[in-house]
Amino acid sequence: MNCAYIAFTETGLKLAEKLAFSHLGSISRGGKNGVKLSEWTAENFQKSDALIFIGAIGIAVRAIAPHCKSKATDPAVIVLDERGRFAIPVLSGHLGGANDLAKKLASICDAVPVITTATDIEGVFAVDEWAKAQNCHVLEPERIKTVSSTLLAGKAVYYDSQWKITGTQPENVFPADENHRADFSVTLHPQSDALHLVPKICVLGVGCKRGTSAEHIEATFKQFCKETDFAPQSICACASIDLKRGEPGLLEFCEKHDFEISFYTAEELKKASGEFISSSFVQQITGVDNVCARAAVLASGGELVIEKHIYSGVTFAVAAKPFTPDWSV
Repeated sequence: MNCAYIAFTETGLKLAEKLAFSHLGSISRGGKNGVKLSEWTAENFQKSDALIFIGAIGIAVRAIAPHCKSKATDPAVIVLDERGRFAIPVLSGHLGGANDLAKKLASICDAVPVITTATDIEGVFAVDEWAKAQNCHVLEPERIKTVSSTLLAGKAVYYDSQWKITGTQPENVFPADENHRADFSVTLHPQSDALHLVPKICVLGVGCKRGTSAEHIEATFKQFCKETDFAPQSICACASIDLKRGEPGLLEFCEKHDFEISFYTAEELKKASGEFISSSFVQQITGVDNVCARAAVLASGGELVIEKHIYSGVTFAVAAKPFTPDWSV
């Protein structure tokens, strides 16, 4: 986790240095002769995973207020007093990891972690915290409160999942059935009004004609996702044949989405296990009968979940890495 510390006194700076020894990050001095707080906050709200204020909580609240947008994207914000007696998560307790980080920082300086989220206080299953632990993207963060409030009221919630979830189910959490629709769903294909948790486990295999623009690949990718009801948030990487290593449009598309991309030779692609849609034309051009699906399988180390789809100048396929969700957080 990329942390950014700011303190306003010499005592606070010493505490920041102590904390940063275990949880690395930049350290700044605020106040007189220090950095401008508004500028420091604006910069680190965008680039840091956690903002840690060593000082009064009111200072932190006023500083971050103009920047708070969504629990799905806001960084963790934590406040410690300069003596290190209390560690208070202020923002993004679950999805941003503020609660967990506050506990870790508190253990370093023997502080009391002040956790105020209701599910933690009541010992109730926190679906957003669980999603983060399973490396899942929360597609509709505004629906978290529906699941949490139901559990806090002592009522049951129901789930479905494309994968078997190991471990012991939390209290009042049950599989959906014909009489109970899912309140949350672990899936690559969100289609209901449930809270959808999308695991970031997929590799997008791509084939394209020489000179295909990033804009065309992007537009076609959106069409592909719509046609297959596929959540693009599950993509963590791309893959293709080594002939595309210098393809500007493909590289630009991957850079835009922050996708790492792997390239394979035709001989390597031939070794991919599974059944693939074969093309004599692709075989003639590249030396292998299928690029996108074979590349996705090799890069994922898993299985194909969406077969080859053919569009104008572009082909896509998706494979998923092995994934075993667990109820333990």
